[in-house]
Amino acid sequence: MSQTGVEARRGAVYLLDQILGENPRLMSELLAAGALEKLPPEERARAQRLATETLRGLERADRLLQKHLKKYPPLTVRNALRVGTVELCQGGAAHGVVNAMVNLVSRHPRLGHLKGLTNAVLRKIAAEGPDAWPTLRAPRLPKWLRGPLVEAWGPEAMAAIEVAHFAGAPLDLTAKGDPQAVAQAVGGTLLPTGSIRVSDPDQVSAMPGYAEGDWWVQDAAAALPAAILAPKPGEDILDLCAAPGSKTMQLAAGGANVTAVDDSAARMARLKENLARTGLSAKTIVQDARAATGTFDAILLDAPCSATGTIRRHPDLPHAKDGSEFGVLIALQEELINHAWTLLKPGGRMVFCTCSLLPDEGEVQVDEALERHEDMRVDAEALKVPGVEVDWITAEGGLRLRPDYWPDLGGMDGFYIACLRKTG
Repeated sequence: MSQTGVEARRGAVYLLDQILGENPRLMSELLAAGALEKLPPEERARAQRLATETLRGLERADRLLQKHLKKYPPLTVRNALRVGTVELCQGGAAHGVVNAMVNLVSRHPRLGHLKGLTNAVLRKIAAEGPDAWPTLRAPRLPKWLRGPLVEAWGPEAMAAIEVAHFAGAPLDLTAKGDPQAVAQAVGGTLLPTGSIRVSDPDQVSAMPGYAEGDWWVQDAAAALPAAILAPKPGEDILDLCAAPGSKTMQLAAGGANVTAVDDSAARMARLKENLARTGLSAKTIVQDARAATGTFDAILLDAPCSATGTIRRHPDLPHAKDGSEFGVLIALQEELINHAWTLLKPGGRMVFCTCSLLPDEGEVQVDEALERHEDMRVDAEALKVPGVEVDWITAEGGLRLRPDYWPDLGGMDGFYIACLRKTG
């Protein structure tokens, strides 16, 4: 086993220690803070992939490991065993995986004495795990999140959502121009909504058309809000909470005069980089969306939310969070809707969306907004864009998307989207 192979696994274990530890952090925060910056790019990607796959299969790994552990070892060793178990059960070569994890544990300054345990347990997993792995159920969400989602969608839907989470997410692209041409260039499949899906992608920046700015990465569900807003050439459109900019680029590609607002300077820098790569333009402002000014023909409000619709791509989320921020987020969404409504011209339209599976961040928000604003109505007809199925449209006239939709195509993120018209 190469030294770099050990170091990539060490990076994966470190990520898991931080995500599953006493003060949990999201993987995106860890990576942004440079958690893996000492690794070369390929090994950095490998470490992130190993950590992601281990988080997806965490329940299965723990079920297999508990048969061979009288008590759980310290978290770092436990995470090394988890990574090793997932690798072995997904076809990793036993000799290489076991040796690498023993090497990793043996070099730990305080836990090296547990290298024998690591070796013994992983050799048993290598013998039994690959056959047992596929017989185990799809891992369930933690109770703090699973309970509200079962209440919202029912146990059968919840089970299907968890299957989608465990399967992970393919790579989706949005084309600046002709989607069919991009699909052909990257070897992808054109989805019913016009997104391009790539099942086994190369490194994104090396794919055909990336450097030329022909497309950008964006889940198929996340591409629908801008499609529903339907930007027209010359319209003044406000994109609130815009970074890192995929929806901004969609609006700009439609010919609109786009003002993009986000309170994160770092994320807004990424938005500017994306605009430059794609040759698109938008006015960018770093500020709290609640302080935005002006009047606009249309507004896209992708409000901060629990992000519970993105777990198939971010399996760290249900482990690094506990739901304690829900109340604050729901109140913020209400504030943003109210403020954005003051910036919309009479006769204008606003698309409100969240990448959440919780009705309180979607259906309930729109119901309550309609009660607060007499000049607001829902435009359910706007939701009927290509590829959207009629039974995804909800009672109050919004669009509910879930990870278990399109099961034969690879699923989609969970989203809620509503188009709101200002009368008068």
